[in-house]
Amino acid sequence: MTIHKPTPTGVIRTASCSAWLLFLVCACSAFAAPASPASDAIARIQNLLCFWDFQEGPNGHLQSRGKYAYTLQEKNGAIEQVGGGIFGPSSLQVKKGQWLMIPRRDCPGLDLRGRQSVTIIAWVQRQNDGIWQYIAGMWNERDAKRQYALFTCGHMQSDYTTLQRTPVRYRAHGYVSDVGGATADRPYCFSYGTGKTTLEKNRWYMLAFTFDQEAIRVYCDGVLDENANSNPFRWSKPIFDGGSDGSDFTVAQRALPKWPGYPAVEAPTHGEGFGGLLGGLAVFDRSLTAEEMMNIYRLTMPAR
Repeated sequence: MTIHKPTPTGVIRTASCSAWLLFLVCACSAFAAPASPASDAIARIQNLLCFWDFQEGPNGHLQSRGKYAYTLQEKNGAIEQVGGGIFGPSSLQVKKGQWLMIPRRDCPGLDLRGRQSVTIIAWVQRQNDGIWQYIAGMWNERDAKRQYALFTCGHMQSDYTTLQRTPVRYRAHGYVSDVGGATADRPYCFSYGTGKTTLEKNRWYMLAFTFDQEAIRVYCDGVLDENANSNPFRWSKPIFDGGSDGSDFTVAQRALPKWPGYPAVEAPTHGEGFGGLLGGLAVFDRSLTAEEMMNIYRLTMPAR
């Protein structure tokens, strides 16, 4: 006679629970939208380090594609996903005061320094008139750890022949620092290019800058946004090396002297920062050409 021993209840429950969790993981992956052709094309560009298209994927919408899979951390509240994206249905609605970051220790691949080159491209729609709306980079002004960054809406432009500044409004700016702090004999960092285009509110733009150790070049909608001695901005000094305690990689906010609690205090204690829609962000360790910029613009914003 065969005796059938009952299976312990706990084993059944554990096996059932594991199977159910596996089903949920597979289901979530299956329902993640496939990457768009434009997103795939960006991911194939040579020397791409990180690219965020802010669409839902197997690992969420804040993990990058490219050489490095880095995940942005939301700060000062959850950042809402809204419709009308560039690479799919989603974009980020960044309220002024919100920001994202990757601690320096977690993103060594974005620590561009010395004689390296850099390109940042951002698909943005500004929705406020504040000055010095920081978009992205490694740029810590509080601790004199500036490296590279993309801004919009600064109120001054710099002349590379004199390092004197004159007033402007609502332009794009590309920054590179060789010393981490203020430019020699100047109160702030004056080594930056400024485009000529006046950027309207509530309109999408593809903003970018490149640095090839000879010049900083600012682009707007795929075109070099030439602006006398402010763009291209001739500059041949190396990018500052922030060392092990250098700048984090941040989006929409950078550390300022007026923010003594950064980053533990997530709410900025100053009035600057980006506010608007963010549709995509890409970082390369190469200076992309003018032809590549135009091709990317036509690919990503054909009907805008």
